[in-house]
Amino acid sequence: MNTPLAWRPVAAVCAVLVTVLLALGPHYGYHRDELYFRVLADHLDWGYVDQPPFTPLAARVSLALFGDSPGTLRVLPALAAALLVVLAALIARELGGRGVAQTLAAAGTATGAYPLIGGHTLLTVSFDLPLWAAAILFVLRALLRDGRWWLAAGVVIGAATYNKLLIAMLVLGLAAGVLVAGPRRLLLSRWLWAGALVAVVLALPNFLYQLTHDWPQLKMAAGLSEDEGATMRMLFVPMQFLLFGPVVAVMAGFGFVRLWRDPRVRALAVAYPAAAVLTVVSGGRFDYTAGLILPLFAAGCVAAEAAGRERIKSAGWSLGANGLGNALVALPLVPLTVLGSTPIPMINEVARESVGWPAFNAAVTGVLDSLPPEERRRAVVVTGNYGEHGSLVQGGLTRVYSGHNQLWEYGPPPDDGDPGVMVNVRRMVRDQQYESCELRARVDNGVGVDNEEQDTPVFLCRGLRQPWSAAWDRWQQFN
Repeated sequence: MNTPLAWRPVAAVCAVLVTVLLALGPHYGYHRDELYFRVLADHLDWGYVDQPPFTPLAARVSLALFGDSPGTLRVLPALAAALLVVLAALIARELGGRGVAQTLAAAGTATGAYPLIGGHTLLTVSFDLPLWAAAILFVLRALLRDGRWWLAAGVVIGAATYNKLLIAMLVLGLAAGVLVAGPRRLLLSRWLWAGALVAVVLALPNFLYQLTHDWPQLKMAAGLSEDEGATMRMLFVPMQFLLFGPVVAVMAGFGFVRLWRDPRVRALAVAYPAAAVLTVVSGGRFDYTAGLILPLFAAGCVAAEAAGRERIKSAGWSLGANGLGNALVALPLVPLTVLGSTPIPMINEVARESVGWPAFNAAVTGVLDSLPPEERRRAVVVTGNYGEHGSLVQGGLTRVYSGHNQLWEYGPPPDDGDPGVMVNVRRMVRDQQYESCELRARVDNGVGVDNEEQDTPVFLCRGLRQPWSAAWDRWQQFN
């Protein structure tokens, strides 16, 4: 591989991307997942019921190095987004792309909706996308250059299990690609199996955690499929065009053809549809295949470069328009005061669920502050989801509990937890725990964004029917 890396334009794309992400980092507010990761950061472990430990660890590092604010919590995601851009350019280079193809791949990746969301917010996908991209780069090098690169791919795949077990989807997709499209002689490669062994050894602590904790992530996956499976199947196809934007999706289609025509990397072309079928059948989220769109797009950039000046010019202008539309939806560019009157909250869940947490905290603390001092001392707050719990903890409240996912492990509330402030808790559950409950407040974010917390009732309940320690098992929920 004698093609040089187009480091000047790629570095310029990275610099602009990081500057924009850091400048916009403080806008809107914490996303509910970020509030959850802040809590898990105080309970570092080898794993949690809903995820491996890496993203909570990243939250812990961010809090220690940069302080506690939405902007500082998003420094590492912005840097991870820049790394993803570099890896996209390297994938295009590996496929034979010269400077133009690498620049197109870098710019299209940097302005994709999904990378922009992951770069702006501390989410598991913030780190999962570059991990997938690194694994794919090393797989390409193993297929096109030297089988010893399977060892590097194994290292990345094993390490990626500490951020999200979804990396198994990449492995299954590649395995299906090799079996369907070849080259099947790979199955005889000692380097391939050595790389697989490296991945298994590195991932082993993750699987041991799952084994010794009764496979909580399988329960979590089943809960997600039950809650959202039908919706995810319905949205799967249209969202494949929106994850990076329609222009990237079209170029990825051309990239699929280019990869298919090269028998050395045909398995990577097949990996995407194989993973898509597996995702739809299992009721998984539509973004589970996002990492496999990237190499198809990079191959599409190489195809555009090879097609000549006019095709390059068309691709450049189209990607520019694609990026502007993505930025408007994915980044907090629209003023918060008018956000609710736009379609953005409906399209972008991250923007929608980053709004209104101060108002939510005020509604709950207002109910607590209305109590006499003795009742205030004994009162507990129980929330229906981890975002609500994390927001109240971030706001300084103690004696806050939730049965949602990992937070159930941090309960139960003390047995003297009476009265109880119940937020987003179903009436049947409230009535099983307390003799009486009265509506005391409703949450209003004040900007008209219709998110999960808007208009949430806050109840004050009194008269414990049974100790919390005896009742806590039925509060556990996975979704």
